[in-house]
Amino acid sequence: IGLVANAVLIAYGLSKFFMATISDRSNARYFLPLGLALSAVCNLIVAFVPAVSASLAFFALVMFVNGWVQGMGWPPCGRVLVHWFSTNERGWKTAIWNTAHNVGGMAVGALAALGLSLTGGSWRAAFWLPAVVALVVAAFAFIVIRDTPRSVGLPSIEEYRNDPAKVDKLSGETTESYWQIVLKHVVLNPVMVYLAVANVFVYALRYGILSWTPIYLSEVHHASVTKGIAGFSLFELAGIFGTLACGWVSDKVFKGNRTYTGIVFMLGVGVFVVLYWLAPVGTPYWLLMAYIFFIGAFIYGPVMLIGLQALDMSDRHVAGTSAGFTGLFGYVLGATMASTGTGWLIQHYGWNVTYAVLTGFVVAAIALLLLVGPHEKRLMEHHANLKA
Repeated sequence: IGLVANAVLIAYGLSKFFMATISDRSNARYFLPLGLALSAVCNLIVAFVPAVSASLAFFALVMFVNGWVQGMGWPPCGRVLVHWFSTNERGWKTAIWNTAHNVGGMAVGALAALGLSLTGGSWRAAFWLPAVVALVVAAFAFIVIRDTPRSVGLPSIEEYRNDPAKVDKLSGETTESYWQIVLKHVVLNPVMVYLAVANVFVYALRYGILSWTPIYLSEVHHASVTKGIAGFSLFELAGIFGTLACGWVSDKVFKGNRTYTGIVFMLGVGVFVVLYWLAPVGTPYWLLMAYIFFIGAFIYGPVMLIGLQALDMSDRHVAGTSAGFTGLFGYVLGATMASTGTGWLIQHYGWNVTYAVLTGFVVAAIALLLLVGPHEKRLMEHHANLKA
């Protein structure tokens, strides 16, 4: 199971960057539904081709492809967000969009359970029923998505709302190839590197706490398996409220400064991780659930914000690629570190050392965001001057 899960995560992280380089030059109306439909096909293959489920290698391979085509989802969404929503409203709009992670994360479990109940417990239904729903949603997405305002005869969002982008459009670089532009403005851009590495720690925290919550509650606090899984679900539910709050705070309180917002939310993560870690055996179950809720609420803010910062602080031509670059680090390094690395720490050093390391990740993420802060402040001053 671990090998298959890592195959999906690694493929998704790689795809989020490499497919973004194609997405930035493609029509989002076609790109997103295509990826979703291909993911559905992968699920149908697992469900109805016996050779796939009979071999770990085949199963992992198909799920690697599944993760890859799922990576086609974020980049076109980022492209749509950048083209249809301007800087001073993008935090709130992106937060609304980003709750899809949590809604989908909760709904897919219910959908798989429904499939199992309808078929008398056949595991194949956990694959084919979500695939059918995905095909319906892909068709809906194709009907309603439009690539850019200009593609339907409208002015750019910056013109319409009199809200210039934080970053000037690329100019004077028409002789450079697309990959030269990506190398210069994304891969070798210090701000994008800071955000990408910060994302490693944010994702390691997200998955390191989320994935191990049922086991931690069971081993340390002697909770039942059912109660442990309830903590897992509560973590995802909290992410909806936390993400929406983060988007609103980012736009309304910090006036578009994503760095300050991210630091405040990471401090919140740190406080509740320490409370959760140091809670003595015998702590009431409801209080442990409260700690888990607030960890989930606070951590999903930075999960959303780092991708948003990458969109905000890069030219629209490479916005999806910039966000994909941070996602590459988050999933390939952060999520893998959380699954395999956290398990290794728990096995060899115990829970106290593990949570001390996770607390250190909070500090590291804040330190990297502090490095981004001066760059964002400079861009915001430039943005204010342009608007004036």
